[in-house]
Amino acid sequence: MTVLVNRDFARHYARSFELNSFNDNVLEVDLPTISELLYLRRGLTQPGGKLPLFDLDGQEVHIDIVKRCLAAGWAQPWFKNPLKPDWLVCKLTERGRQVASER
Repeated sequence: MTVLVNRDFARHYARSFELNSFNDNVLEVDLPTISELLYLRRGLTQPGGKLPLFDLDGQEVHIDIVKRCLAAGWAQPWFKNPLKPDWLVCKLTERGRQVASER
């Protein structure tokens, strides 16, 4: 993507709004996607931080979302479901709670 900007114009308006640059070197992998964030936020209101097995439309939460949250340390496996052993029942970690709350 190409963005063309007049430097003098941009500097003038940046000063007028007292905008400052910030360090944006955080890797994208450290930030949850919208889907992951919605998944994590649903655990904030559940006892023990239990994360949902189904989305708000009644569809199973995509396993990739669950696996990315586990890999990032935002969720952890909670227990095995004896009736559905292939279902991954998870709960929020403390870091997951922070990520879900701050955005």
